[in-house]
Amino acid sequence: MPKYSPERTKARHEEIIDACEVLYQTMSFNEITLKDIGAKTTFTRTSIYNYFHTKEEIFLALLQREHQKWIVDLNVIAEANDDLSVQTFADRLAHSLESRVQMLKLMSMNLYAIEDNSRTENLISFKQTYGESIDALKRCVRKYCPDMSEDRIDTFRYEFLPYTYGLYPYTFPSDKQREAMTAAGIVVKNRSIYDMAYPCIVKLLKNC
Repeated sequence: MPKYSPERTKARHEEIIDACEVLYQTMSFNEITLKDIGAKTTFTRTSIYNYFHTKEEIFLALLQREHQKWIVDLNVIAEANDDLSVQTFADRLAHSLESRVQMLKLMSMNLYAIEDNSRTENLISFKQTYGESIDALKRCVRKYCPDMSEDRIDTFRYEFLPYTYGLYPYTFPSDKQREAMTAAGIVVKNRSIYDMAYPCIVKLLKNC
């Protein structure tokens, strides 16, 4: 890769991720190409390869950025001076997910394929951020559920985080999915991310 200043390198890196994010608002993962992403940047498409080798790496970087934003949200909850009840803590945690729709949408994709088509160093960087999000979540639970042991906190984490991967598909079914479910006789109810997450979080915390 050409030698650029750290500031310029970071700016171009973020511009590519921004372009991917804009396209992902109206196009599916399968529809988006590197050419599409390149057309949204201020530099040549071939320059993208100086930063990302595959489309999957760009989506992985976008997901990493979303987790970084969620970490900020979790730290705000953990650093609050309030003495929260389990219900109020669950309320704030559910709202933190509701504000991270993009993260939940990305998590609902085939992460196995995205990670498999990303270079190891990119995957390690993502996993480090993902680990930081786990640590931030556990800090919240330790503060507001002080009687929970570390084993019980881990139990909550292993039950809660996999649940979050299904929130987006259940709350944002496509028109085609709605049509198919209706034709199959399945009642489709409109539920928000908060509506889905809050009662689940309360139950998981009380069961741990």
